[in-house]
This record gives sequence, C-alpha cells and structure tokens, in this order.
Amino acid sequence: MRTEILNRLGRETELWDVLVIGGGASGLGAAVDAASRGYRTLLVERFDFGKGTSSRSTKLAHGGVRYLEQLNLTLVLDALRERGHMLRNAPHLVHDLPFVVPAYTFSALPYYGIGLKIYERLSGRLSLGRSEFLSRTGTLDRLPGIATDGIRGGILYHDGQFDDARLIITLVRTLEDLGGAAINYVEAVGLLKNGDKTTGIQARDCESGSVFDIRAKVVVNASGVYAEEMLAMDGAARGSLLALSQGTHFVLPRSFLPGDAALMIPKTTDGRVLFAIPWHGATLVGTTDEPVDRVSAEPRALRAEREFLLTHIVRYLQRTPTATEILSVWSGLRPLVRKDGVRTSKLSRDHTILVSKSGLITVTGGKWTTYRRMGQDTIDRAVEVASLPRRSSRTLDLKLHGWIESSSASSEWECVYGSDLTALKALSSDRAGLDAFLHPRLPFRLREVVWAARHEMARTVEDVLARRTRALFLDARAAMEAAPAVAGLLAAELKRSEEWKQKDLAGFLETAKGYVLEECDLRPMAVSYAHPPGQ
Repeated sequence: MRTEILNRLGRETELWDVLVIGGGASGLGAAVDAASRGYRTLLVERFDFGKGTSSRSTKLAHGGVRYLEQLNLTLVLDALRERGHMLRNAPHLVHDLPFVVPAYTFSALPYYGIGLKIYERLSGRLSLGRSEFLSRTGTLDRLPGIATDGIRGGILYHDGQFDDARLIITLVRTLEDLGGAAINYVEAVGLLKNGDKTTGIQARDCESGSVFDIRAKVVVNASGVYAEEMLAMDGAARGSLLALSQGTHFVLPRSFLPGDAALMIPKTTDGRVLFAIPWHGATLVGTTDEPVDRVSAEPRALRAEREFLLTHIVRYLQRTPTATEILSVWSGLRPLVRKDGVRTSKLSRDHTILVSKSGLITVTGGKWTTYRRMGQDTIDRAVEVASLPRRSSRTLDLKLHGWIESSSASSEWECVYGSDLTALKALSSDRAGLDAFLHPRLPFRLREVVWAARHEMARTVEDVLARRTRALFLDARAAMEAAPAVAGLLAAELKRSEEWKQKDLAGFLETAKGYVLEECDLRPMAVSYAHPPGQ
C-alpha cells in the first residue's frame, strides 16, 4: 500500500489541492474534511500515524468538566456537540462510559451535582445519559475498589470513551475511501516557494532516504508539537507560539477498579483533574500536566509525575501498586498556544489557526474531541487562501471507515475493527495459526499483525504493538515478550531481510524499556497515605 502511494507521488505531476503535514488528530481531521469536499488531498507524516500526542491521550471524548468550572462555555458546548458526532459517526470506536464523582463533604454533592446537570443539559439532544445523585452505598457499588473513608455520596454522569490510535487508523482508511492519500515515514524537510508563496514541500522518504518535491495549491501545517519547526522553515521565530505540556498515565490491572464505571476526581490537592478509567481490560490512571521545554518523540515520565500518580492511586484506590502491577507508563506532549504568565494547566484547549504571509496554514492547540471541527475550520481557511472551488464540508454526518450499527465482536478489542472484522477473521481461515493470541495477557491475535501490514500501513514492530494494537500501552512487558513473533510475521509480510528483522526488533525493545517501571523508579518517594481530602 505504501509503495503504491510512493509510486503515485513519483508519477503524478498534477498539483494536489491540499497537502497536509502531520498524521495526528488535527492533520487527519483536516485531510478527511478536504477529501470529503472533493479536493485532491495528500497527507504526509514524518513518523507513524498518531505516533505522538494523538495516541497518548486519556481516551476520552468529552466536553471537559473542568472547562465548565472555568466558565469556558464555548469550548464545552463545541466539545459536547462533537462528542455526539464522534459517537454517531464511529460507533465501533466511541462509546458511552459512566463516570462517578465521589463526594467527601455533604456540600460537594450539590456543588458537583448542579455542575454536572448543567453539563448534561448543554449537550442537548446529543446527551449520552442523565446525571444522578448516588448515596454512599450507591457510590461504593459503582466504584468497587475505591477508598471508602469519608465518602458521603457521589454523582453519576456520562461521557464518551474511544481508542485514540485506532481512530487515527480509521481516519487514514476513511481518507483513502474518499479518494485521498496518506503516507507515513515521509518527512517535510523544506518548503517549496514561488516568489514569496508556499507551493509545496521538499519531502524525504525516511525508509529509502530519497528526496522529492510535492507541490500543492495550499499547504497545511498540522504537525502538533513540531509546528514551530515548519514555521521556522517559513521564516518565523522559534518559541513564540507553543507552550508544551506533558501528560503521563499509569496502566494498572483491572482489579484496581473492577467495576464498569470510571472514577473522576475534579480537583486533587494541587487543583488537577484525575481519572481512573476501565480500558481494554485494564485500569488507566491519569493524567498529569507538567510544563516541558523540549520536544521528544518518546517523552518519558518525570519523577514528579510518577510521584503524583502513585500518591493519588494510594489515596483514592487504597492500594499501593508494585512496579510489576504498573503494566505500562507512557507520556504525551500537548501543543498548547502560549499565553505569557499562564500555567499550562490553565491554558485554553481551543484550537488556533494561523495563516502566514506565504500562505502556509498552521493549525494547533485543540483537543481530540473537537478534531472534526478543527479540520472543518482549517479547510474553510484553506479554501480562502488557495481560492479553491467553494464546497461544503460533509464530515458532520460522515460515517467513518468500518462504521457498523451493531457488531458481532466477541470482545471489546475486536469492536474497533467494525465492519472489517469479518475480513480480519477470515485471515485465520487461510492460516489457522493466525488465530493464536500474541500473548496470554493480551487480547490481540497474530492475525492482527498480518492485517496491519496489509491494510493499515504498519512498517515496524512498534507500529503494530503500539498503535495498530495497543499492546505496548496496555502491558509493556507482555509486548516485549510478544515482539519476536511480531517481527517474524511483519518481516515476512513486508519481505524484509533477517538483518532488518533483528534491527527493528532491537529498536522496539529499546523503546519499550521506557514504558516499564522498576522498583527503583518508585522508591524512595514521598508518597502520601492520607485519606482523600475534603472537597
């Protein structure tokens, strides 16, 4: 598939209408929107699709309860509407999830109860369900495993959950369905100019090293935390646009929160929001919000973040996890629009679109839930800049690739394939061994590796274990143990040499070490064992 796209780029001399740089949520949102209007659209990604921020979220399609408390009603309203559209357009990937906010004082019950009732009402016809007050007993029933001391009751409300990396791959497939093209491991190394106008990019195939030109009527810079690199190529000063924030998550066994509801703490002792969420048979805990001053393709959890998460796991889930119970730890960077003197945790998650003098369009900021609206707004500007034929966006009601009304999936994981599940399962009919699980602790089968190589442009072991499946994010040790089998299957599918297989496997194992915590990473830490604070 990737080879065919490269050959197409080499053959075609016709201008692309829209060229998007960046294969994350904002880039794919823009590319799908452009293709939905009938524009010739190409997207290039320097790493793998969703490698950065977009595969490292808290997996929530939500309006943002804390933005409601900040009175950012516009952002909340937009996000709640988009949450509803996400669920309607990709029901195989997005679903309703009940959340419980425990109250530790009687005054907290009406305070959060009224706020969450407003949150529910703001979603209007796209509401996912009614919020309701819970007694102490009802709260403990919905949140088995939570620390019981001091709980007076709770509030149940509804929000959305999804698998971010799988939605990224679904958007790539949707773009292809619409006649567009997306290619990974192609880097923009320079901008092409005609006078003072941007007319395309000089691109480098990261696999072969070959360099070639791609020309387009308009170029969209949707490269996330790397956006300032592209702006620098266009002559802008570095450091003036983005404030980077890092968010880290721990993944724990499901036994830490064995119910079907998620825990939401709206205000920890330092004012942050904390979630503990059931996800693919595990418990996802996060997130942090730490300012950082440099970009990394593989950000690592800071000591302060590990201490914050460990302290609050002990405080709210009443258990101290061992290093082996922390199945995976991973971090992502948020590209927030800078505002002098404002902490990253207080910066708006709304998106910003800039048009430079050369006509380069940059979209940054925003949040996963509003990716579709970000894409629509970006292409609206692109139409103006490039004087493209005016056509309306069709993404509001666009059913994404794999859309299916009801699934025959036997597991939560299989649901993500939607209508492709039948074809995926057929691979096991051709080769019975492909029905085997990758690892006893993982829900993925060997057939997913073959499918990823044939249909989802997976090029490396990491692509398969981090983003086509979620093995690395769910259980890093299990992913490392499964990696040799994945490398063998992938090498066979891609017709790679034994040397390539061993090199790629070694690279993955080195990366995966950063997702594993050892006992020495946890101690000594100033972990507080205090009871949950009053709210």
